[in-house]
This record gives sequence, structure tokens and C-alpha cells, in this order.
Amino acid sequence: MNTAQAKRVLETALICSQQPLQVRDLLTLFEEEVGVETVKHLLRELQLEWAQRGVELVQVASGWRFQSRPEMREFLDRLNPEKPPRYTRATMETLAIIAYRQPVTRGDMEDIRGVTINAMIIKQLEDRGWVEVIGHREAAGRPALFATTRQFLDDLGIASLDQLPLQSKDASAVDLLEPSMHLPVDPHADTRPPTPTDPISLA
Repeated sequence: MNTAQAKRVLETALICSQQPLQVRDLLTLFEEEVGVETVKHLLRELQLEWAQRGVELVQVASGWRFQSRPEMREFLDRLNPEKPPRYTRATMETLAIIAYRQPVTRGDMEDIRGVTINAMIIKQLEDRGWVEVIGHREAAGRPALFATTRQFLDDLGIASLDQLPLQSKDASAVDLLEPSMHLPVDPHADTRPPTPTDPISLA
């Protein structure tokens, strides 16, 4: 198989897949005819070839995928006018604390925010698949330790926590996450559990 054919196979598999694909998954397409480094090189070439189009090839936590570019969002929203779930400022603040300070307990979050955190906020983030319990702190009551998930990274459009927007004195963690995740935040919205199938574009 030559390079052009291999690239065509990769492109087709990625476009047709509903989930991000890891390099090891992509290797199975070739039955050892193509090596790991070749696949990585071809993925980088595909990124360049799609650079001027409305769709881009990106690497997220779960693997490689094609997704729409941010500037295409306003047009694509016209095809699906349903509004995404609204989140309270308290919910986004809690998510930001977990993202930037993980692993943290509910007590840690309350110390940082200075207020008691409603259990429904944590449940909302767990239902969305953005946070999970990864262990328990060896302290009185063994409180649960919360961290973000791979789904959170995928939805944010990044491959690792190292790629989170950098905080500055002029921008809070919430202000950095909200635009990246295209989430409407309503300070008066109810903290209702979100619907896992609600579409959210995080390109």
C-alpha cells in the first residue's frame, strides 16, 4: 500500500467514525502494512490538507477526529435550532475548580468558593460525563476526590489538561472555560440535570 492509499484509508475511517480513534485503532486498518510513525505522519499531513476547510482534524483525549471549526458554529446552529442546556454560574465555577485544582473534595471546592455547594451541582456535572470520583482522601470520613474525565477533554476539544486555557489576573477560570465550551450561562437558571444527548459543539 502506498502513502496516498494509506492516507485515503485513514481519512475515510476518521470521517465515518462516530467516535475519536486512537492511533492503535487506526493501525488495525492496515494489518501491519503501515507502522505507527507512518500513521502519525499521515495524520499530520491530513491536518494540513484540511487546514483551509470548514472541518478540521484534531487530536483530543480519546483520539483523532474530524470536527467543525468554531467559525462554522453559527451556520450549523441554523440546522439545529434547539438551545443547549443552560448552566448556572455556580455550576461553571465548580467545574472550573475541579478542572484547575483536581483532584479535589467537595470540602475543597467549598473552601475555594466560600459557600456550600449544592449536591445537585456535582450530580449535574457527573451526569454530563465531565467529572467523576477517582478515589477518596485519607482523612476523616474519607471524602470523595473529584477530577475531570476524558469526555470533558473531548468536549473541550483538547488532548490533555496541559492544554487548558492559561489563567491570568484579568480572567477567571470560568471566563476561560465558557467560550471554549460554547455554554450559555444563566445566573438565574435552575440547576437541573442536563440531558446527556444534548448537542454541544466544542470545536
